[in-house]
Amino acid sequence: MMLYVERPYPPLLRRPAYPTSPRAREALESHINELMKLGVLRKVGHNEEVQVTTPVIITWNNDKSRMVGYFRALNTYTIPDRYPIPKIHETFTQLSKASLLPWML
Repeated sequence: MMLYVERPYPPLLRRPAYPTSPRAREALESHINELMKLGVLRKVGHNEEVQVTTPVIITWNNDKSRMVGYFRALNTYTIPDRYPIPKIHETFTQLSKASLLPWML
């Protein structure tokens, strides 16, 4: 996913990590490794200039962990998507004029 911005990020968007317990750190590393395998995240070297960092926390529900990031400050700098998902009633209106409807089984 690429984020496009209209103006440079302020230093406010670079935040230090929150302190974590060993259990949360292990869960966090597990989540990060999985996201790196999927290609969602990539490792950044210490010499690379990173414009945005955000702390993440681990939330627990029934002994399952979930990684949560706080991106509210970043939202004010990103450009909205110009190609939103079409509304379902608009799609059905367009399909009502079709003579053949493809089906995937």
